[in-house]
Amino acid sequence: MRIQTESWERGTERKMGHVYANVVIRNALDEGKVAEGELAPERVRTVVLNDVLVDTGATMLSLPAPLIAQLGLKRFRETTVRTAGGLLDVRIFRGASLSVEGRVGDFECLELPPDALPLLGVIPLEAMGLEPDIVNHVLRPLPEGPKESHILLMSGLR
Repeated sequence: MRIQTESWERGTERKMGHVYANVVIRNALDEGKVAEGELAPERVRTVVLNDVLVDTGATMLSLPAPLIAQLGLKRFRETTVRTAGGLLDVRIFRGASLSVEGRVGDFECLELPPDALPLLGVIPLEAMGLEPDIVNHVLRPLPEGPKESHILLMSGLR
Protein backbone atom coordinates (compact mmCIF):
# COMPACT_ATOMS: atom_id res chain seq x y z
CA MET A 1 0.00 0.00 0.00
CA ARG A 2 1.05 3.64 0.00
CA ILE A 3 3.76 4.59 2.47
CA GLN A 4 3.42 8.01 4.02
CA THR A 5 6.39 9.74 5.59
CA GLU A 6 5.76 12.77 7.72
CA SER A 7 7.85 14.96 9.98
CA TRP A 8 6.01 16.85 12.65
CA GLU A 9 6.86 20.49 13.27
CA ARG A 10 8.56 21.32 16.50
CA GLY A 11 10.49 24.19 17.96
CA THR A 12 13.46 23.97 20.28
CA GLU A 13 12.19 21.00 22.30
CA ARG A 14 15.38 18.94 21.88
CA LYS A 15 17.15 21.42 24.16
CA MET A 16 14.57 20.68 26.87
CA GLY A 17 15.25 16.96 27.08
CA HIS A 18 12.55 15.66 24.76
CA VAL A 19 13.11 12.46 22.83
CA TYR A 20 11.80 11.77 19.34
CA ALA A 21 11.73 8.51 17.40
CA ASN A 22 11.27 7.36 13.84
CA VAL A 23 8.38 4.91 13.80
CA VAL A 24 7.05 2.49 11.20
CA ILE A 25 3.45 1.39 11.75
CA ARG A 26 1.86 -1.43 9.77
CA ASN A 27 -1.59 -2.99 9.84
CA ALA A 28 -1.07 -6.23 11.83
CA LEU A 29 -4.11 -7.86 10.19
CA ASP A 30 -2.55 -7.20 6.78
CA GLU A 31 0.70 -8.76 8.01
CA GLY A 32 -1.24 -11.85 9.09
CA LYS A 33 -2.77 -12.11 5.64
CA VAL A 34 0.72 -11.93 4.13
CA ALA A 35 1.83 -14.80 6.39
CA GLU A 36 -1.17 -16.86 5.19
CA GLY A 37 -0.42 -16.07 1.55
CA GLU A 38 -3.64 -14.07 1.16
CA LEU A 39 -2.01 -10.68 0.54
CA ALA A 40 1.10 -9.49 -1.26
CA PRO A 41 3.68 -7.93 1.12
CA GLU A 42 3.65 -4.62 -0.78
CA ARG A 43 -0.08 -4.26 -0.03
CA VAL A 44 0.38 -4.06 3.76
CA ARG A 45 -0.93 -0.66 4.83
CA THR A 46 2.06 1.20 6.27
CA VAL A 47 2.85 4.63 7.63
CA VAL A 48 6.38 5.91 8.29
CA LEU A 49 6.55 8.74 10.82
CA ASN A 50 9.67 10.76 11.55
CA ASP A 51 10.19 12.60 14.82
CA VAL A 52 7.34 11.13 16.88
CA LEU A 53 7.40 12.50 20.43
CA VAL A 54 8.28 9.89 23.04
CA ASP A 55 5.84 10.76 25.83
CA THR A 56 6.40 8.94 29.11
CA GLY A 57 3.34 10.78 30.43
CA ALA A 58 1.19 8.95 27.86
CA THR A 59 0.20 5.33 28.31
CA MET A 60 -0.35 4.18 24.73
CA LEU A 61 0.59 4.73 21.14
CA SER A 62 -1.63 7.65 20.13
CA LEU A 63 -2.29 8.66 16.53
CA PRO A 64 -4.41 11.28 14.76
CA ALA A 65 -7.64 9.89 13.29
CA PRO A 66 -6.54 10.27 9.63
CA LEU A 67 -3.48 8.05 10.21
CA ILE A 68 -5.62 5.40 11.91
CA ALA A 69 -7.99 5.47 8.92
CA GLN A 70 -5.07 5.24 6.46
CA LEU A 71 -3.75 2.18 8.32
CA GLY A 72 -7.22 0.60 8.39
CA LEU A 73 -7.02 -0.25 12.09
CA LYS A 74 -10.07 -1.91 13.64
CA ARG A 75 -12.05 -0.12 16.32
CA PHE A 76 -11.86 -2.06 19.59
CA ARG A 77 -13.61 -0.04 22.28
CA GLU A 78 -14.36 3.37 23.69
CA THR A 79 -13.04 4.58 27.02
CA THR A 80 -12.41 7.68 29.07
CA VAL A 81 -8.89 9.06 29.50
CA ARG A 82 -7.45 11.67 31.81
CA THR A 83 -5.74 14.61 30.11
CA ALA A 84 -4.24 17.83 31.42
CA GLY A 85 -7.54 19.47 30.42
CA GLY A 86 -9.74 16.91 32.19
CA LEU A 87 -11.53 13.72 31.21
CA LEU A 88 -12.05 12.89 27.55
CA ASP A 89 -13.96 10.11 25.78
CA VAL A 90 -11.80 8.39 23.14
CA ARG A 91 -11.76 5.41 20.82
CA ILE A 92 -9.18 2.63 21.01
CA PHE A 93 -8.12 0.68 17.91
CA ARG A 94 -6.39 -2.69 17.56
CA GLY A 95 -3.78 -3.97 15.17
CA ALA A 96 -0.94 -1.44 15.07
CA SER A 97 2.30 -3.29 14.35
CA LEU A 98 5.07 -0.97 15.50
CA SER A 99 8.74 -0.94 14.55
CA VAL A 100 11.05 1.38 16.51
CA GLU A 101 14.84 1.17 16.81
CA GLY A 102 14.85 -2.38 15.47
CA ARG A 103 12.27 -3.57 17.98
CA VAL A 104 8.75 -4.65 16.99
CA GLY A 105 5.42 -5.30 18.66
CA ASP A 106 1.66 -5.19 18.13
CA PHE A 107 -0.28 -2.62 20.15
CA GLU A 108 -3.57 -0.91 20.69
CA CYS A 109 -3.77 2.68 19.52
CA LEU A 110 -5.62 5.63 21.01
CA GLU A 111 -7.33 7.95 18.51
CA LEU A 112 -6.37 11.62 18.66
CA PRO A 113 -8.08 14.57 16.95
CA PRO A 114 -7.07 15.03 13.28
CA ASP A 115 -4.69 17.92 13.98
CA ALA A 116 -2.91 16.32 16.97
CA LEU A 117 0.67 15.07 16.93
CA PRO A 118 1.42 11.34 17.29
CA LEU A 119 2.72 10.16 20.66
CA LEU A 120 4.68 7.07 21.63
CA GLY A 121 3.66 6.14 25.19
CA VAL A 122 5.13 3.91 27.90
CA ILE A 123 3.32 0.63 27.16
CA PRO A 124 4.92 0.14 23.73
CA LEU A 125 8.26 1.46 25.02
CA GLU A 126 8.38 -1.00 27.90
CA ALA A 127 7.10 -3.93 25.87
CA MET A 128 9.74 -3.35 23.18
CA GLY A 129 12.50 -2.71 25.72
CA LEU A 130 13.20 0.90 24.82
CA GLU A 131 14.25 3.57 27.30
CA PRO A 132 14.29 7.31 26.64
CA ASP A 133 17.69 8.94 27.14
CA ILE A 134 16.76 12.59 27.71
CA VAL A 135 20.37 13.73 27.87
CA ASN A 136 21.26 12.45 24.40
CA HIS A 137 17.70 12.78 22.98
CA VAL A 138 17.50 9.17 21.79
CA LEU A 139 15.78 5.90 22.60
CA ARG A 140 18.15 3.34 24.06
CA PRO A 141 17.42 -0.38 23.51
CA LEU A 142 17.55 -2.33 26.77
CA PRO A 143 19.16 -5.79 27.00
CA GLU A 144 17.26 -8.56 25.29
CA GLY A 145 19.31 -11.67 26.13
CA PRO A 146 20.90 -14.14 26.16
CA LYS A 147 22.53 -13.25 29.52
CA GLU A 148 20.45 -10.22 30.41
CA SER A 149 16.88 -9.11 29.67
CA HIS A 150 14.57 -6.16 30.23
CA ILE A 151 11.62 -8.56 30.51
CA LEU A 152 10.69 -9.35 34.11
CA LEU A 153 8.98 -12.47 35.42
CA MET A 154 8.56 -12.32 39.16
CA SER A 155 7.67 -15.85 40.19
CA GLY A 156 9.22 -19.05 41.53
CA LEU A 157 10.43 -20.17 38.10
CA ARG A 158 14.14 -20.95 37.88
